[in-house]
Amino acid sequence: MLNRMELSTRKRNIAFWVLQLLGWVFINSIGALIPQNISFEMIIFSIIVGTFIGVFSTSILRWYLKRNVHFDSFGGREIIKIILSTLVASAIFGLLNIFFGYIYIEFGPELTETEIHMFEGYDKIMVQVLNSVFLVGAWTITYLVIKLLLKLNQNRIERLELNTSLKQAQLNTLKGQINPHFMFNSLNNIRGLMLEDVDKSREMLTKLSEIIRYSLTKNNINDIPVREELEVVDNYIDLSKIQFEDRLEFVKQVEEDTLDLRIPPMIIQLLIENASKHGISNLKNGGRILLAIFKKGDDLYIEVKNTGKLKISEDSTQLGLKNIEQRLKLLYADRASFKLEEISDEVMAQIKIPLACKSER
Repeated sequence: MLNRMELSTRKRNIAFWVLQLLGWVFINSIGALIPQNISFEMIIFSIIVGTFIGVFSTSILRWYLKRNVHFDSFGGREIIKIILSTLVASAIFGLLNIFFGYIYIEFGPELTETEIHMFEGYDKIMVQVLNSVFLVGAWTITYLVIKLLLKLNQNRIERLELNTSLKQAQLNTLKGQINPHFMFNSLNNIRGLMLEDVDKSREMLTKLSEIIRYSLTKNNINDIPVREELEVVDNYIDLSKIQFEDRLEFVKQVEEDTLDLRIPPMIIQLLIENASKHGISNLKNGGRILLAIFKKGDDLYIEVKNTGKLKISEDSTQLGLKNIEQRLKLLYADRASFKLEEISDEVMAQIKIPLACKSER
């Protein structure tokens, strides 16, 4: 971050000096070439000396503005500083203009009639004052406008970076809530299984360790292929069957062309867990969980249906469902949706994710 800021500052400084030089060369070239019957020596002298005077006086002004004018807390005092410093720079500009003009008169080639009329203006103080204030004032206004635009752009970039960092922090927090969500129940179930079937309990421990490893390794990414998520779901179902035994029926209907599409990690597992915890576990005879993944138009649909009624207990925090909604909002804004409803003695949770939109990484 620091190196990027230093590089940006260096580029801005280079751009300033290039524009500063080219700008004053352009202004003095126009001023020298417009009048007729001016010698070549006078043209070259005017361009070189005029550019030097412009660069020198406005560089002093820029040096002062950068060190003494606080643009973050802009007020009346800062305006007075700008006006006074502009007048001082204008005075320097005018005095140098007069000085080099007389140098050319005394030591330069013989003046043409047009050049004589030009230099007569050097004796008119008001002409010099107006010329200096106009040019330096125009430079100051241009400098301040560019400074303001750069400041606004920098603020915009900082807000975007801050917003991105905040989103990532929120996502990491949400994914951190997922990791321990079902592990304690699984460990208790495996402990009970050890008394009956050691080999089976060893197999379940392996599946649990794979889920833990998956949740840890995928914690820093925002999307994964559907096929990887399904492996976790299968492991979760196998662990859940320790508790439910034959009371849990799990059916998958996954379209082949959706397996490589990318979705937020652990999001299907959360739907399955919610269906198991709040649906099947409340039914004496158990029930069925159906997972369907399919494409429809420009969207990917993930549906989880479970036997039972849609009931939300008073002591439920709905952490899993809120987690899904918040993650979808952070990753896809209003381009994704999540809904939970009861249809014909079944509870259906549906997630819609736009296929044309990739989540922010």
